[in-house]
Amino acid sequence: MRHEKAGRLLELARLLASTAEGLTLDEIAERVGVGRRTAERMRDAVREIFPQMEEVDDPPTRRFRIPSGLDGLFQAPTAEELAALNAAAEAWTLQGAHGRAAALKSLEQKVLSATRAAARRRLAPDLEALLQAETIAVQAGPRPFEDEAVLATVRDALKGLSTLRFRYEGGSTPGRVREVTPYGVLFGRANYLVAAEGEGSPRNWRLDRLRDVEVTGRPAQRDPDFSLQDYADESFGIYQDDTEDVVLRILPASAEGAMRWRFHSDQTLEPQPDGSVLVRFRASGMRELAWHLFTWGDQVQVLAPQRLKDILVEQIELARRAHASGTDAPTA
Repeated sequence: MRHEKAGRLLELARLLASTAEGLTLDEIAERVGVGRRTAERMRDAVREIFPQMEEVDDPPTRRFRIPSGLDGLFQAPTAEELAALNAAAEAWTLQGAHGRAAALKSLEQKVLSATRAAARRRLAPDLEALLQAETIAVQAGPRPFEDEAVLATVRDALKGLSTLRFRYEGGSTPGRVREVTPYGVLFGRANYLVAAEGEGSPRNWRLDRLRDVEVTGRPAQRDPDFSLQDYADESFGIYQDDTEDVVLRILPASAEGAMRWRFHSDQTLEPQPDGSVLVRFRASGMRELAWHLFTWGDQVQVLAPQRLKDILVEQIELARRAHASGTDAPTA
């Protein structure tokens, strides 16, 4: 029990050292999962151990923080934490998100370099065992490659509260130059910049279709009530079956986009003399792949396997029957 109490005090000290503005007593109670009176006692105990803890007036309350951070003695990572960080970096790498993977790898190195040698030696056997015993099962499916330069420019605009200008190779007028107010980035099957053009509402812009991206330096007037999480929650992935050889033909009009798109981690891309592209890979999950192929409209042809063709035809027929009967949908 004493060890548990010490652990909770150290957890609180880390919380107070990781915040710039500090935490109120109510926030401490919520973060640590205790009542207010217990939070007061824990705060006092932490102050005895770390006398550098500050009180900051923030009427009608006060905030508490440890401005100078904690010594490395109190910050040694666990093998589980390092394994999770390594796994996250590997997952980003497999998904083509090399910029974010590199950032996590850099963080891993910084954490290890800041860890005392004795702690690193203790960690090494457990970390090696976990890294060998755990791996990432990447689901076959479409993944867009990330352009690190584009993503870096978008982030500069977000950090600088500036508008962003680019040429957009999508929408009803491909090639048109746009200037938008950026709100954030959504990462998923396709990566999107969430941004508003002019007085319009925020909407999605495919990152892989942005060209000549630049930060304008002009102030971005954002809607203060906008929540990227609420926006993301308005929108939607996992079937497994026999693994099959898939061959897709992307028509010339969409060939450029296909060259930047990843359907599978082991795919091969073969440009054809007529301007089309053949995409080959082995995968399971034909039904989910069929659902995705509908998003390519008439720009993709399934050459193999036959089962994928059959599923596409089946799904089209089901949709036709559901919408061609003329009957009203049942009410709830």
